[in-house]
Amino acid sequence: MIHISDKRDCCGCGACVQRCPRQCIALREDREGFLYPCVNPEECVGCGLCEAVCPLAGPAEKELPKEALAVKNRDAGERMSSSSGGVFVALARKVLARKGVVFGAAFDGKWEVRHTHAETLGDVRPMMGSKYVQSRMGNCYREAERFLEEGREVLFSGCPCQIAGLHKFLRRDYPNLLSVDVLCHGVASPKVWRRYLDEAFRSSGAVITGIDFRNKSMCGWKDFSLVVRGKYDTETGGDRVLLSDRHYENPFLRGFLSDICLRPSCYACRCKNGASRSDLTLGDYWGVQTLMPDFDDDKGVGLVLVNTGKGKAAWGGLDMEVRPAALEAAARFNGGFKEEVRPYPERGRFFRMAGAGESVEAAVGECLSVSLCRRIEWKARSIAAYIVGKSRWDKRLWRMDNDIQGEG
Repeated sequence: MIHISDKRDCCGCGACVQRCPRQCIALREDREGFLYPCVNPEECVGCGLCEAVCPLAGPAEKELPKEALAVKNRDAGERMSSSSGGVFVALARKVLARKGVVFGAAFDGKWEVRHTHAETLGDVRPMMGSKYVQSRMGNCYREAERFLEEGREVLFSGCPCQIAGLHKFLRRDYPNLLSVDVLCHGVASPKVWRRYLDEAFRSSGAVITGIDFRNKSMCGWKDFSLVVRGKYDTETGGDRVLLSDRHYENPFLRGFLSDICLRPSCYACRCKNGASRSDLTLGDYWGVQTLMPDFDDDKGVGLVLVNTGKGKAAWGGLDMEVRPAALEAAARFNGGFKEEVRPYPERGRFFRMAGAGESVEAAVGECLSVSLCRRIEWKARSIAAYIVGKSRWDKRLWRMDNDIQGEG
């Protein structure tokens, strides 16, 4: 029987819930807004399958990437609609052309994030773009297994922990599965996101019709904006832009990017850097303006890690601009490679304030506004922790880069 005594030991992927033969496990939301498994002991038969499929149960063997690439979709519209280089939609189109199925995260009717599947390009488009909130997996692992058993190709995308959970759930390798994870900063609380939407829009009568966490059209790819579209119930006509905040201005994104509202397991992720067993890893090629200035147009460049032979084969026939990338250099610009991040010191206070009824904007503003002395103290501790861990991290990156070059 699965039992979570430390919340850092659960990523909320739901593999245990979906694999339980008695269906006696349910996910329940805690006070911070994250889902954790709850077992009905009267129904449990002690088969142990829930523990066997948990991606955080025991150490995972890591697979080093075979190749690192800088990538841009040649279709300008698709690239502008994507968070970075427009890679996901190109992969999805190829799978769909072969009557395959694509799984990914999309907004539901309440603008919460859920995993779902698509069999048309129109249904894939809502999966494009980043969603900085943990998605509910629902029954997607079961559905993917059914499609795979039917012999259909499946592209399954998600955070590293969700892909690790998928592979543990399936318990065997499927040649018709292409698994794709992302360079993940962590996932924010769905409850905090709900509260933010209620306070900023719904309480004033706004009807939301579109949300883009990484809008590039306003200020470019590097200086991305959170854009919300809709209209107020007193207005007539079509929708309009209700909000356009640069990432460092918006209270929700400020909290997320400061690591104040991440899931506890995200602060020491056990599924990154090859542990998820994904075929491909997608991310932003931050630092491209320094590393490949002639390749940068501020419309988005993707960083792709090719982890398996299956992942390499998936590239065939894609209409992309591709350049080899130096993994160690790219990793220094992208925090998604970091397996451990220090929780923001005011994290606990933030959730206490939010739980006591303070608005998200007020709680973020107060918790991020700290004295200069405290900021210096935190920075000193952060630098010390970085120095301690840097040697181990540099050795791993050096080995990854040398393995890639050796295979090249």
